[in-house]
Formats: sequence, structure tokens, C-alpha cells
Amino acid sequence: MPGAALNALQATLPAGTTALEPLYLRRSGAALLIDFSTGEPAVLHFGADLGPDLPDLSLLGSPVAPSSLDIPVTLGLIPQGSSGWRGRPGLRGHRDGQAFSARLRAVSATVEEGGTASAAVITQADDDAGITVRTELRINDGGLVQLRHTLTNDGYGNYSLEELALTLPVGRPATEILDLTGRWCRESHPQRLPLRQGTWVRSGRHGRTGHDASLLLAAGTANFGNRHGQVWAVHLGWSGNHESFVDTIGDGRTVLGASELLGPAEVTLEPGGTYETPWLFAAFSDAGLDGISAAFYAWFRARPHHPGVRSGKPRPVVLNVWEAVYFDHRLPILLELAESAAALGVERYVLDDGWFRHRRNDQAGLGDWYVDEGLWPDGLAPLIDAVTAHGMEFGLWVEPEMINEDSDLARAHPDWISGPARPDDSTGRLPERWRNQQVLDLVNPDAWQYIYDRLDDLLSTNRISYLKWDQNRDLTEMGHDGAASVHAQTLAVYRLLDELRKAHPGVEIESCSSGGARVDLGILERTDRVWGSDCNDALERQTIQRWTGMVVPPELVGSHIGPTTSHTTARTHELSFRAITALFGHFGMEWDLRQLNDGERKELAAAIALYKDGRGLLHSGRMVRADEPDPSLLLHGVVSPDGSEALFALVSVATSFSEVPGQVALPGLTPETNYRVELVYPAAGQGHTFTQVAPPAWVSSGIEASGRFLAEAGLPMPVLNPEHGVLLSVRAVTPPGTASPEAAGKRG
Repeated sequence: MPGAALNALQATLPAGTTALEPLYLRRSGAALLIDFSTGEPAVLHFGADLGPDLPDLSLLGSPVAPSSLDIPVTLGLIPQGSSGWRGRPGLRGHRDGQAFSARLRAVSATVEEGGTASAAVITQADDDAGITVRTELRINDGGLVQLRHTLTNDGYGNYSLEELALTLPVGRPATEILDLTGRWCRESHPQRLPLRQGTWVRSGRHGRTGHDASLLLAAGTANFGNRHGQVWAVHLGWSGNHESFVDTIGDGRTVLGASELLGPAEVTLEPGGTYETPWLFAAFSDAGLDGISAAFYAWFRARPHHPGVRSGKPRPVVLNVWEAVYFDHRLPILLELAESAAALGVERYVLDDGWFRHRRNDQAGLGDWYVDEGLWPDGLAPLIDAVTAHGMEFGLWVEPEMINEDSDLARAHPDWISGPARPDDSTGRLPERWRNQQVLDLVNPDAWQYIYDRLDDLLSTNRISYLKWDQNRDLTEMGHDGAASVHAQTLAVYRLLDELRKAHPGVEIESCSSGGARVDLGILERTDRVWGSDCNDALERQTIQRWTGMVVPPELVGSHIGPTTSHTTARTHELSFRAITALFGHFGMEWDLRQLNDGERKELAAAIALYKDGRGLLHSGRMVRADEPDPSLLLHGVVSPDGSEALFALVSVATSFSEVPGQVALPGLTPETNYRVELVYPAAGQGHTFTQVAPPAWVSSGIEASGRFLAEAGLPMPVLNPEHGVLLSVRAVTPPGTASPEAAGKRG
């Protein structure tokens, strides 16, 4: 269809009107183009906005290849073998081995414009196979794309679904793949590889998202970086088993995709039954990975239930007592910690594992969600009252999805432990233990109700403002009544969280899963932050937080100052390095504050004040990550939406092969605005941040320069010792757009 005609169609098509004309969705610099001329929805373009007018769509078609089908092969919204697609199929299912190859064709397409998204709903059906698939598409403000399928069994018998994938095409300029991997205490680390013909698959079989999960799967142009290159990226919002993949077929076309990884017979649809996929989130950027982050952040922050939006208050300073006391829950010690925390400016106090019946270590008690009467003869009230009297919120650790075999619950209901055994199996074989625990079968309605009732009672009878919701093991051999049940367990957990939030809307919930093993947009739709890692080592956290932050904005990522010597790595870091690292997240501490000396106490109080002063900026601004050529240096920061202020951290993560860092650029500022740059932490002479080389003169007095100068020329930076950092404050001294070129480089 000629571009003018298509544009006219899009301008006049009323919301809800059925049309099999091409669909062109565009918003915030992103676009999706879908054509129906072959009878199925063909995704001709996902990427940059093509403008209001389009050329003849035949210019975007695929020719007939030699030794191939006699017609062009369609890349459908659900890629199908029946259309000649030789890559990974979008749908795999059957009826007792029959109806194995679907031939879905479009039945209707509706568009909706206005509000905060450009959206469409496309329905496809295969009458012979007896299935219908309804696809929801939307492009949100900020450019983040959402895609979801719902399959309905319209036939007379059962339909066995094996996979229903969500895919989008990648532009031909893409030549590299980037994804994330990791392990416990080292989550979210990047890996790159060239894009080649074939399929690159990342499978997550943990029953949860996993420490090694690829939070972001991206394809981009050669050597794409933080601030340059074209990038296409996807994320699956699902907390159970899943796969993400890049698939390139022989004609050079590439798709990015993901799907729930279903176990044997997990989804068998009876007549009229439906299966809904998780949402696939996708973004395109022509300005590197920072553009991908911007699209995700805009979506998160537009949600009405986003923390800060929902509560109307800033993200509070947190003290979690785990690394201060572990299982030593003596009230006098906990009261001392509360007093020390309040004096420093802490706003939320979290009591971690060890408060409930039989829980003196990690080998017993999970499932017995009653306050331990021997340890707490007066309940939690004495501690809660003291915490709230100091003006702090009280938070509590729970792990509702797990059960110890050594617990009253397991002894009363051994059948509530998930596993491969059938109800009539006298052997009762259980999965291997993980951290001395098993998984509670929440698919069992009685077990689900028990957990809901216990948590509801805790929240109803105590002044608890926050739950640290932990989940400390993989769901190996996850089964209900002898059948695979990761899918059903994940939905049961979602329902548990949804119902508790409905009953207690003022309570915030953190998703912790052995640290960062359940970080995804499925769990984040139901929680208020994630714990990025059990590792509080600031050096490790620099990488973990940097890459978790590719998708998740800093206000949703718990980031704490740990003890001087890390409990997980035995590295020792100065307070300034630990504090600067923690500032770029939801800031807190996990440290025995009673043991601080006077100098540490004064410095920590100043760091807390810095966070309180800057959290409005840190939790609303644009994330900026420089493409710093020296691998020993990391430069990242947050710039306010109007460009009037910024905070940057320059961090040395290793010994540099350069004697001095030279001019370091501060990107992302408004080019014609004049700024004042000051080093605000640590102060000169505080600790061992700087080498013995004298720092540049501006470090002591500040400097003024234009945003263009700071981005293109940069500033000479002090020589930092390894595993140290500095915090830079940048504030506009002239309104945006009024700085003169002569202002660049002006000394303060």
C-alpha cells in the first residue's frame, strides 16, 4: 500500500475497528509494521520510527530464494513451518500427535490510539487445528514494546501445548549478540559473541529466573556500546522456566525471541481452555544501550503502582540486620541497632531470618510462620514499638515458598512438599535438599491458603510496613500430584503476592531470591524492589548493579553498604567506595552499626545525607554510562530529565596501564548549558582514594564548563587507587540553551 494511503488509513481508522490493512504502530521513536497481504500477520519492521508516511510495502518484502519455496517466505508474528519458515517455530503443539503443524491466518486486527500507548490486537485462527491465537501489541511512551499471545483450544479434544514463543525481527545491521549470565554473588555479568547463522539459546531451568539468567538479550551493530550503535533487545517478564533466543536463518533474517519453557504436559488445554504467555518486552535504540535503559525506565516509572508514585514518598534509607546479627535475635542487641540506626538517619529497619518458631539456624523452621514464643515472649511488639518510636518503618524477612523437613508444618503435612512422587507413591521420593530446604507445593490449595493466612495474620496484627520476601533454592523436580508444576507454582506465587497486596496495600515487598536469582518484570509487577545480590562487596556490586540497571531502574534495586571487610569475598574497602556504590540504587546498610568508630559514624551520616539530598534525582533521571576507553575506569551517572543537574561516579576497578586517567568525558548533559562541576565525596585527605599524585586544581575549587565541553573534551581527573571512587556533582549555572561557547572550560 502506498505510504500516503496507509497514513490516511491510520489517521481515520476508529479505535476498535476491524481491518486487515497493514498496521503501523509508532511512538517515542519506535515503530512496528505488520502486513496481512499473505493472510498472516507478517512483521516487516521493528525498530526506528519510519515517519508518518511509508513507501510501497513491497520494498520491505523478501524475494524468492533459489532452491526454496516458490513463494516468498513470510516471517509471521508467530513464525510457522506452514509458511516455509525454517528457523525456530513460534508454536509447537499437537492433538495426540496430530494437528502438529498449525496454519494460522489472520481473522481480525484492531488498533487503539491515544493514552500512553499505541496498541493493536490481532487474532489468528486455524480451523483445522482448532486453535485461535489472540496477540496484544503495544508501544508505550518511551518506546518500550510489549507483546503477548493468548491461545484458545476451539477443538473437541485436548490440545497439548509445548511452546508458544514471542518473536520480533532484528535489523540487518546487527552483527553482535550481548546477554547476561552469572552465579550466586556474581549476578548480571555481560558476555558477547558474534551473530552467526543458526540459533543462540539461553535456557533457564531453575524453576525461578536464575542467577545466570539473561536479564537482557540484545543484538546490535558492530561494537555497539553504552552510548553508540543500533541495538535491539528483549526481556521476558516471567519468573519460572524460560528460554530466550536469537535465530538467524539462511536468507539472513534474524529474530529475537523468548518463551516460557514448559515441562512435560504442563499445559494441556481442554476444549475452551486458554494459555496466556508472559509479556515480552522489547526496545530499539540508535544510541546504544543507554537508549534501551531509557525505554525500560520510562515504562517502569509510568506505572501507577511504581514505588514513590503509589506511596508518594521517597525511597527510605534501609538497615537490614542480617550481616550484623545473623540468627542472634537477642532483643537488647536489636534495640541497640535500632537506636544506632535512627541516630544516623535510617528510615526503615528490617529484621531478617531467625524470628519464627524453631529457627535458630538454616536447618529447621521454614513453614512455621509463628513468632517464636521462647525467643519473643511478648511477640515482636517490643522491637516494633521501639523501631517506630524512633520514626522508622519496621520490615520483616519471610520465605513463604519453602519448607524445612524439620518443621511442624512438614510433620503435619508431608504431602505439601513438592516433588516427583504421585499421591499413591509409598516411597514418597523428594528432590535433593538445597540449603536444607524443600519447596512448598503452593499449587495445593490447602498449602496456598495456609501460607496466605499466616502472612495475612502477621501483617494484620503487627505494624509491618515491608516484607523481605526470600526464595533460596531452585525448583528442581517441581511437581504436584506427580506432574510437572513449575508453570502452576509460578502462577500460584503470583496470586499469593497479588492477594496479599490487595489485602495490605500499604506494605512494600522486596523480591529476594538467594540474592539476584529472581529479577524479572513478572515478579517486579508484584513487588517494590529486588535484591540485586547477596554480595555487598562494592567491587562486585559495581558490575552487578551496572548491568541489572540496564533493565531495572535504580530505585528498584536494593544496594547496601556492607561491613568494611565483605562477608562473601573477604575484600576490604574504604567506606567512601562502599557508599558511592550503594548510592546508585535503593540505598541502605547491612552492617553492625554499633561497632562504628567516631570517624566512620560521622562519614556514614554524611553519606546518608548525600543520598537523601540526591535520591529525587537518582530515582527519576536518565541513566548515563560512558564508553570509557580505559577498562580500569567506570564512569556512570544520572542526569535529571530537564538536564539541570547530575551526579556522576568515577570508579577505579583495577590498576590502570596508564599513569594518569587524562581527560574523562561526562556525557549526557545539555550541550549549550553551562554547568558547575564539583567533587563532593570523598573530601581530599579522607581515606586513601587518591594516589600521592596531586589532583587537578579544579578538584579543590570546582570548575564551570558547558555540557558540550564536558562531553567532548572532558575534565582531567585525579589518579585513583584501585577499588576507590569519587562522586561528582554537576549543576546548571545558566538555563538550558543559554551557555555561550566562551563558557567552556571556565575556572571556578
